[in-house]
Amino acid sequence: MYSINGYGDMITDAVRMGAYARALRQVVKPGTVVLDIGTGTGVFALLACRMGARRVYAIESSDAIDLAREIARDNGCAGSIEFIQGLSTQVELPERADVVVSDLRGALPFYGRHLPAIADARRRLMAPGGTLVARRDVMSVACVEAADLLRDTTRPWSHQPLGFDMRAALKLVTNQWRRVSVKREQMLSEAAGLGSIDYATVETPNFAATIVATASRRGTGHGMCAWFDADVANGVGFSNAPGEPELIYGQAFFPWPEPVDLECGDEITFGLRADLEGDDYSMSWSTAIVDGGGRSRRKAQFRQSSFFAAPLSPERIARLCATHVPQLNDDGRVDILALELMREGMSLDEIARRLARQFPERFTRWEDALTRAGELSARYGR
Repeated sequence: MYSINGYGDMITDAVRMGAYARALRQVVKPGTVVLDIGTGTGVFALLACRMGARRVYAIESSDAIDLAREIARDNGCAGSIEFIQGLSTQVELPERADVVVSDLRGALPFYGRHLPAIADARRRLMAPGGTLVARRDVMSVACVEAADLLRDTTRPWSHQPLGFDMRAALKLVTNQWRRVSVKREQMLSEAAGLGSIDYATVETPNFAATIVATASRRGTGHGMCAWFDADVANGVGFSNAPGEPELIYGQAFFPWPEPVDLECGDEITFGLRADLEGDDYSMSWSTAIVDGGGRSRRKAQFRQSSFFAAPLSPERIARLCATHVPQLNDDGRVDILALELMREGMSLDEIARRLARQFPERFTRWEDALTRAGELSARYGR
């Protein structure tokens, strides 16, 4: 979830907000019904009201929606906006929307459950012939010279802090991609098209592509930088490419485990996979670099994945195995009892007292049991 400061950064991103304002002005007319997915503090909903929308359905899963309601009241829009707390994929609307607006991206369009939410809204919540804002994101990638980015990632583990050898962590941190800000002059190759997400047709949240980039100058490569160009509406868009005005999205940096000296003409084959697993993406990338001097000599080859970026104990891996037969622990027994009592219609006070009686070793204070019951109520209750 974003902080209020994070929402403030989004609102003050003049390029992003200007593009969305122009797009909404283009597609929202008096009488239009608008759906705003991930409304946050409600700025897109307010813009839609200003442009004459008859009704705006503003959906937000976080508690920022209460601030959005207050802001709407302060701006005289409360009567036109219906705020709905929850996930858009679990919401039913009394009518279909003429316009669906959202910005659920990160440094790339693969962020949380962005793509399933758009595909679901298009099928269930948007009127036939309706308009999506944004319409399309086109992704690109380039090799970059970014010693500082790789050094920031590896230095804590490679320079022997306090005289200890900590290099075992390097195989983890070099499997992490990062949100960064890269300058145009750091690019060692021209941009190569990685693929696009057309929100009018996208169905699967997963993505895979392989490109070949050619080094355009001599330098030391440290990884690949990816970004997107947004087609928001007819003639309206923006880009978070290196060299463009810096936006809140930044770029995605996929580091290599080690630097590679490149000559002009070297060929870099880069493959990227994005696989949605639960509510987050697993990102995998492979790189093969071949000498461009006519010798076809392989200079480097790497295979990396965010799956390998977190330490996993053998015990945890065993518990994730399909053949493992799990045994319920105390936390599970607490949660099952609390959920059963919710289903029976008990208040949180009654649930907490029952938990404290049945699990005295877990809850020495009634207040601790109430906190646990409240967390479960917020997650599973209505």
